[in-house]
Amino acid sequence: MKKIYLFCSAGMSTSLLSDNMQKLANEHNLQVEVKAFSIASIDDIYEKEHPDCILLGPQVRFIYEEIKEKYNKLNTPVGLIDGNDYGTINGANILKLASKLIKQGV
Repeated sequence: MKKIYLFCSAGMSTSLLSDNMQKLANEHNLQVEVKAFSIASIDDIYEKEHPDCILLGPQVRFIYEEIKEKYNKLNTPVGLIDGNDYGTINGANILKLASKLIKQGV
């Protein structure tokens, strides 16, 4: 089971997206767990859960490079969710992004 964790300012709007992604994954029998969290909890969540992929919402793109550098060193790929995909809750495109990042590694 691959863990795809989404982080945004408060975790609220991203929870709608993670629910959509989880539903799609379940419908296609993909072995993934998609959850959403506040960016403030990223260190604690990482330490406890060790996600396979971290995706950041557009509202926290200003810390993307910092987060990517930190977690790439721990062999965890980090991606930035496209603003259009985020706004339209396009879970399929974001699942593809996560899958690509996991396959590529860091």
